[in-house]
Amino acid sequence: MRHAIKTAALLPLLLVVACDGREESAIDNLANGANASQVGNNVRAEAMALMEPLNPPAPGTPGGLPVDPAPIAEGAIDPDSAQGAAQVVQGYYGLLEEKRFEDAQDLWDQEGAIGAQDDAHFEARFRGFGEIHANIGAPSLEEGAAGSAFVTVPVQVYGRIKANGKPFYTLRQVVLRRVNDVPGATQEQRRWHIESIGAYVPPPQPEGAGNGAESAEAISMTDGMARKPK
Repeated sequence: MRHAIKTAALLPLLLVVACDGREESAIDNLANGANASQVGNNVRAEAMALMEPLNPPAPGTPGGLPVDPAPIAEGAIDPDSAQGAAQVVQGYYGLLEEKRFEDAQDLWDQEGAIGAQDDAHFEARFRGFGEIHANIGAPSLEEGAAGSAFVTVPVQVYGRIKANGKPFYTLRQVVLRRVNDVPGATQEQRRWHIESIGAYVPPPQPEGAGNGAESAEAISMTDGMARKPK
């Protein structure tokens, strides 16, 4: 009986792939020991290849990151530096790309509204996206205030809308904060945390100079909807 049910479950898959002439490869895969999940993944991968390719705007063009002569450094860097803050941003979007939402949330200030949000509501911010990727720009100079240091990092976020597979592109900026080496500060407080993420705001430029960037929409279509229950 279990075999019969499993075989019946495969029929819709074989019929679907038959419509576009790929039924032979699906049948061959099954005959060679692939299971229904593997075949389904192959078909989805082929469908993704037919979608509009992801092509984020180049730096210095509308929708692209600002052109900077000092991009994010590679290799070992001082974790307390502005480049260290940029690496935290790089890690954050890498975790979102892998759908490791709980780990990504850990990079937020845990005392802030988003860092303290429950896991389900944080993950809900990204449920409208099938893919999330990011290009990280050069960090700002470190600024200080009230015993804390702040760095702003521009980010070009892009990917696909889950509902229709269409690409999306947006510019964001991530503000990171860490406590300076003040008496009583813990090691956790002294490392960079995400303080906020908002629309990219280009730095002031001389009159007539283009900045190659546009204001951006929120990364998540559910921003403002998911709130931690009280």
